Amino acid sequence: MPKTVMKRYLLLLLIMISASSVAQENHKSFENGEWFKFKIRYGVFTASYATLEVKDEMLNGMPVHHIVGTGKSSGLLSVFFKVEDYYETYVDKNEIKPYRFIRKINEGGHTKDIEINFDHDNKKAQVFNKKYNKKETFNTKDNIQDMMSSFYYLRNNIDVSSLKKGDEQFVNMFFDNENYLFKLRFLGRETIKMNGNKIRCLKFRPIVQAERVFKEEESLTVWVSDDDNRMPIRIKADILVGSINADLIAYKGLKHPLKIVID
Repeated sequence: MPKTVMKRYLLLLLIMISASSVAQENHKSFENGEWFKFKIRYGVFTASYATLEVKDEMLNGMPVHHIVGTGKSSGLLSVFFKVEDYYETYVDKNEIKPYRFIRKINEGGHTKDIEINFDHDNKKAQVFNKKYNKKETFNTKDNIQDMMSSFYYLRNNIDVSSLKKGDEQFVNMFFDNENYLFKLRFLGRETIKMNGNKIRCLKFRPIVQAERVFKEEESLTVWVSDDDNRMPIRIKADILVGSINADLIAYKGLKHPLKIVID
């Protein structure tokens, strides 16, 4: 598998893993202590593992959700293409808007170390590229989200009871130093297996409309539990040379009991 393709899709999967789920009412789907672990596979090979954790902390005197996502290559992939990804977002606990976003990655020698601080009142984002010790300020769109907070925002602001197949939701997202329009399309409901159990799921297609980073024709699909948790169960990326799958293999700290289908 070409390194550039693997790098792109490992990043994409980590983005989708970042709580790619939706809920019916604000703050009904997650709480402090929620933790997920995913196994990411390319074909029959385990490519990497990723985790996502929610913690309650203080930032500049404000109570926030501190959300941390990590991804690390394993097995055969780590031999020829080492991946170590680390993401953080600090979001307002009431409105789910980001105050600070951190992206520190090493993907086959391609490294980034970026911190973004958001000024929502003035619609600005200060980007600190620590690799080059460079600070820049950019204009942002209304109700801006970062690449992780976008999914928590959706998780708590879509009424799934009224969703119909083909419905779309839009979010303004700021990534690195640019504004993007993130779109989430509802594909319907489906029951899938997780650790031997059947789980009713909501099926979505996330699309980021930015030609230089993502392409709309790339087929990325996300399944989230059709219960009050809206927890990500599976992510699949279909690519020219096969497919990459991410499956939830462990979890703890759920706000609600997981609903399992009993035959």
